[in-house]
Amino acid sequence: MADISFPREAWIVVCDGGKALIMQNAGNAFELNLKVKETLSQPNDPDRKLGTDKPGRTHAADGLSGSAMEETDWHERAEVEFLKQVATKMDALVRKKDARHIVVVAPPQALGTLRSNFTADTRAAIAGELAKDYINLPIDQIEQHLAA
Repeated sequence: MADISFPREAWIVVCDGGKALIMQNAGNAFELNLKVKETLSQPNDPDRKLGTDKPGRTHAADGLSGSAMEETDWHERAEVEFLKQVATKMDALVRKKDARHIVVVAPPQALGTLRSNFTADTRAAIAGELAKDYINLPIDQIEQHLAA
């Protein structure tokens, strides 16, 4: 954490699989003052609204035995699609706002999904990554955690 800096006008993206805050530092490297520029979220629909089919079945070549397939985790799929959307927004941030210093804060699994969806330009603009889940904290507490 000590090697991540937050200069003035650095972009900080705090997210998980269901919500993302895109913020910019209006302070300096020593005193963070995060301003929310955009908030993204996805609805948390129940499984019955996300998918309705039962898991499929497969049959062995002998024609006698069969087994059930694993049930689809619709919430996990929705999280992956949401994180792809966040990565696309970050790419737009790099292209349209000429962001050159981005810090990404996300839980480890979400961070891995984001990494696999970043473009080369976005990867080049990322100055640091922090594998933490701060999305449900108020902005002032996020500032305290990042400054620590």
